[in-house]
Amino acid sequence: MVNKKFALLFPGQGAQYPGMGKDLWDRYDSVKSLFQKASDSSGKNMEKLLFEGSEEDLKATENTQIAITLVSLSVRACLQEEGLISSAAAGVSLGEYSAMVDTGILTEEDVFKLVVKRGDIMARAGNRVVETMGEAGMGAVIGLNFEQVSELVAAAGRDDVFAANNNSPVQVVVSGTKAGVEAIQGSLKEAGAISFKNPVKDFYSNVTGSIVNTGKEVQELCIQQMVSPVQWLVIENNIGASGMDIIIEAGPGSVLTGLWKKSGMDQNCWTCGKAEDIDSLLNSLRGE
Repeated sequence: MVNKKFALLFPGQGAQYPGMGKDLWDRYDSVKSLFQKASDSSGKNMEKLLFEGSEEDLKATENTQIAITLVSLSVRACLQEEGLISSAAAGVSLGEYSAMVDTGILTEEDVFKLVVKRGDIMARAGNRVVETMGEAGMGAVIGLNFEQVSELVAAAGRDDVFAANNNSPVQVVVSGTKAGVEAIQGSLKEAGAISFKNPVKDFYSNVTGSIVNTGKEVQELCIQQMVSPVQWLVIENNIGASGMDIIIEAGPGSVLTGLWKKSGMDQNCWTCGKAEDIDSLLNSLRGE
C-alpha cells in the first residue's frame, strides 16, 4: 500500500479490557476466523469471554494471556488486510508470542495453544507464591534507569524482588517473586513439542534486546524470558536505529506508544488497538 517500513510492537499482560476487539470482529472476516481458531485451541468461547466477560474474568491469568494475544493478532490481521505488512516485530513479555507469529516463528494455532498453557502454568505458580511467600506484586520506578534500580535492589539484600522490565530511560518495573516464576520453567520446556521455525523478518528478543536469527534460539530464550529482565529499552533503541519509518502498537491499550515517545526515537508510534485507530493510521498514510 505505502512504500514505508513498519515495525509492530505487541503489548503484554495488563492491557486487557472488557469488549476489546469487538469493533475489529464486526468489521473483518479475518478476525472472526482468528477468534474461532483461539476458541478451538483453548476450549474457551472467546467471543463470550471478550465481549461479555467482566473485568475480573479478563484479569484471571489463564484468560488474560490468550485474550490479549488474540486481540493483538486480530489487529495484525486487520493491518495486513489493509495492505500493511511489517518488516520487524517485537513484543513485551506476553506480547513476544504475538511477535513470533508475525515473524513466522510460530503458527497462529500453535501460539494459542502455547499461551493457554503459559497462562495456566503462571496462574498455578502465582497461587503457590501467594501460599508460601505472600502476595506477589509489581511497581514502576520513575526517574531512575535500569542499572540504578538493579544496584539498589541488590543492595537491599532481598531475593524476592528484582528489576523486571527496562521500559525507558526513566522507568523500570520491579517485580517479585523470582521463585514463583522459576518454578514453571520445567513445565514450559514441554512446549518443545511445538515447532519454532526460523524468523522470516527481524524478531527482537526480550532477553537480549537484539535480533534472533533461528527458531532454536527463540525456543531457548522463551524459557529464559520467564526469569530474565525485559530489555524493552534496548529493543526500542535497536528498532529505532534499524531504518523503520513507522512504529505501530498492535493490540489493546497504548502503553508501548507512551514508552516509545519517552525513548527518544525519531519515528512516530501509532496506537492501533481499535478500528478507529487503524482508520486514522490509514488516512495519515494516504495523506488525507
